[in-house]
Amino acid sequence: MPAGQPPHKPLDDDPGAEHRLELCRRAVAGDPRFEVSDLEVVREGLSYTVDTLRSLHSQLPDSELFLIVGGDVAAGLHTWREPEQVLSLATLAVAKRRGTPRKSIDEALAGLHGGERAEFFQMPRIGISSTDVRRRVQMQEPITYLVPASVASYIDERRLYGGRTPS
Repeated sequence: MPAGQPPHKPLDDDPGAEHRLELCRRAVAGDPRFEVSDLEVVREGLSYTVDTLRSLHSQLPDSELFLIVGGDVAAGLHTWREPEQVLSLATLAVAKRRGTPRKSIDEALAGLHGGERAEFFQMPRIGISSTDVRRRVQMQEPITYLVPASVASYIDERRLYGGRTPS
């Protein structure tokens, strides 16, 4: 689910929510395990996780919701809008990230009601970041194997992120 208007991470070269939505759709096309939601894109105003979780909860009242984040994000959850409400609406699933010790995450979540219910899990480290992909596009470096071919062609055809990717 791409953010409509992210409050914390404005990007100078953001192509806009509609393009990000299409990039998400292309990234998971053909894989029935995934579904892309436009919930935040169609909603007006800034995209706050708490509002999204409230909407999902009202649409799917019998479903258990999980919010999957990296350890660095979990450590900063206290700065979010209504973090305790976020924790009451979804189970926080935290992936270990290099550079963020578990102790700092535990300490940050200990100050929040519901933080004790966070679930931690291991996942393989994938050395691909959206920041690096955007940088590579700007520098006209290849993004082959970093994103699906349909995503790379969409970026290239529309000259998103300030450049053209080499073939």
